Amino acid sequence: MDGTFLESENPQNDALYQFLHNNPDIVVIFNTGRNIELILPILDEMCIPNPHFIIGDVGASVLHGKTLDPVQPIQSQISNRWIDALNSIKPYRDELEEKMERQDQPQERRLSYYVKNADALPHDLVEKLKECDCDVLHSNTIYFDILAKDVNKGSSLSRLIEQLEIPKHKVMVAGDTMNDFAMYQYGFNGVVLQNAEDAVKEAAKDLPNAYFSDKPGTDGILEAMVHFGIADNIDIPKSANEQYGDADLVMVYHRLPYQEVEENGKTVQKKHTSPNGILPTLLGFFSDKQKGSWVAWSKCDSRTPKDFEKHVVVDKEKYENLKVCRVPLTPNDVKIFYEVFSKEAFWLLLHSFHEKAIFNHEHWDLFCEVNKIFAENAAAEAAKGATIWIHDYNLWMVPSYLRQLRPDVKIAFYHHTPFPSADIFNMLPWRREIINSLLKCDYVGFHIPQYVDNFVNTVRSNHKCEVVERLEAAPHFKTYGCAIGVDRYATKITTDLNTVRLGAHPVGINCNYIEELAGSESVNKLHQEIREEIADRKCIVSIERTDYTKGPVQKLKAFEHFLEKYPDMHEEVFLIMVCTPPAKGMKIYEDISQDIAYHVGLINGRFGTYSWTPIRFVSRVVPFEDVIAYNKAADIGWVTPLRDGLNLVAKEYVMTKVASQTPGALVLSEFAGAAVELHGAFLTNPYDKRDMADKLYQALHAAENERSSRIRRMGNIIKDYDVNEWGRDFLDSVKAAKGSTKGHNFVATEKAKMDAT
Repeated sequence: MDGTFLESENPQNDALYQFLHNNPDIVVIFNTGRNIELILPILDEMCIPNPHFIIGDVGASVLHGKTLDPVQPIQSQISNRWIDALNSIKPYRDELEEKMERQDQPQERRLSYYVKNADALPHDLVEKLKECDCDVLHSNTIYFDILAKDVNKGSSLSRLIEQLEIPKHKVMVAGDTMNDFAMYQYGFNGVVLQNAEDAVKEAAKDLPNAYFSDKPGTDGILEAMVHFGIADNIDIPKSANEQYGDADLVMVYHRLPYQEVEENGKTVQKKHTSPNGILPTLLGFFSDKQKGSWVAWSKCDSRTPKDFEKHVVVDKEKYENLKVCRVPLTPNDVKIFYEVFSKEAFWLLLHSFHEKAIFNHEHWDLFCEVNKIFAENAAAEAAKGATIWIHDYNLWMVPSYLRQLRPDVKIAFYHHTPFPSADIFNMLPWRREIINSLLKCDYVGFHIPQYVDNFVNTVRSNHKCEVVERLEAAPHFKTYGCAIGVDRYATKITTDLNTVRLGAHPVGINCNYIEELAGSESVNKLHQEIREEIADRKCIVSIERTDYTKGPVQKLKAFEHFLEKYPDMHEEVFLIMVCTPPAKGMKIYEDISQDIAYHVGLINGRFGTYSWTPIRFVSRVVPFEDVIAYNKAADIGWVTPLRDGLNLVAKEYVMTKVASQTPGALVLSEFAGAAVELHGAFLTNPYDKRDMADKLYQALHAAENERSSRIRRMGNIIKDYDVNEWGRDFLDSVKAAKGSTKGHNFVATEKAKMDAT
């Protein structure tokens, strides 16, 4: 089948596609003029059955569909013939380039040109070429191909069928242009589609092996399969009546908006203890009349538990129009999909720790299974034309499944982590599947402009991509004053799969909550205790998870260098270092936990005295009230991740200082997303212990008016774009993207492009 195979009005419900999906014993061969690079986007479209073999480049490339390896010895024979062809036409190459325009697409073992029209064809040159050891093909009046002798769509198909030992009468070909006519000439049964070119109809009218269908495209192909008896008694699956849910906004998140706790044998709801301001913000979108659904997992003994309550209410008074759709996953599902695979393969690579990433294909299969379950549940919840907002990398594949199920909905995706450069992201074995899934979205949001740029560059490395619109990064974001700053970034791109709008939306924090806590009795009490213990010394606070990406070991080495270089700071400074331990069973973090403990002991043993311990180390989960008290007491907030999507800890430190009106300064890694947003931080390079030590010393000794000015400036930025503004801004951008997507209609575009080759 050539590009005719893509001519479907509704690919998601196409009868031919469904039939081939359900009958994998039928061998499907793509036979096209396109090069494999241009075929790849089609192979990743999940609703279209993948071919067993691909004949590309007008017959000059013969590949296995799954591995894309050449089919031997056929490919070698064609390559040898092409060498002879090139040698024979060598005297005419300059004349070819002068009289015709070379097609601007990848070409293998062929030369393809454009001619303006049939009258512009240089007939004298064509006659010379025909005498050479090559074949020439002029089609659609404007396309001119030079191939090896006896190499075309028909001859390559014939060689492949013979090598596969498939009886000729069990083969059917389909085409609709003269470029496909060679397939009929080799004696295969073929369908001339109702919408085929008149030239094809005329050429095939006397062929005994040609069937003229009453229907166009895939419907005509299916009609011919019945006619030729290739598929008897076809049970074409009937698409069910469209079923819609009632939710206008569907939130797809791996976490429920509450905690599920077992009490007396029953599952009860409790508020999250985490200070994460995103959950209440997202819940806030359901406080008005807008009907909504929140899709998240719930741990169960099986995926189909008995007496399972699928839909529950969060808070009838606050969110009367919101229901939670609980997705039952087993403990093993959660462990492999989230705790192991997402963290070992994706988390580390997203933060540029690619050398530590572990790629497990069996885990990927389960990851896709879980994503499909999420997509099916989201599709069932959404009203017609609803907006479905998907959160973060562990749900990367949901858009791909969802677009098949619900082409009517608007799909928005927010990436809560960094998005690495193309060369790093492309290390993933499943990079094309992931990128193609994200391209099924109408809108994709990231924290900062550079992550948008990295995404666009990754798309470019996998697809032909055009940047349609750009936006200046300044003044909201830093441009040249930061390691991850950019001056402009794309806000709209077009590929073969879709037109997607993009945006930079740095997540904010709950400023009101921090202001409330900063003046609370419990925070004031702990703050007073800390200051009494510190006395006149300076206090540095570092609060982070135990994670390679946060750079805790690099920070400790920098602090050791700081004490070496600045002996005047001995007994004058404390470092309160809080490292929240990883979840149980996360073996990947065991080594770094040991490294942290070793360096803390080393520094305290080397520099500590009877009256002074340089580092106060805390390795446990700390209540958020204590975090605010530490921030309030600290002269320096030291936040130096090696790479971070944003870093809310930095914003929490600044907001605490503003709310409590206590002096302070923020020393921030220039590789944290927040560095691009927070004008006023002392930026440092976390990979350079000398720079880390110097910036720490500079911040400790900065004039009070400078420190105060920097904190106020950052505080205004954080207040102006808090977590509520982040949510509103993102959804407003999604609404503005209405009508941009053509994802579920992309096959028509691909068909036209394949015809053009």
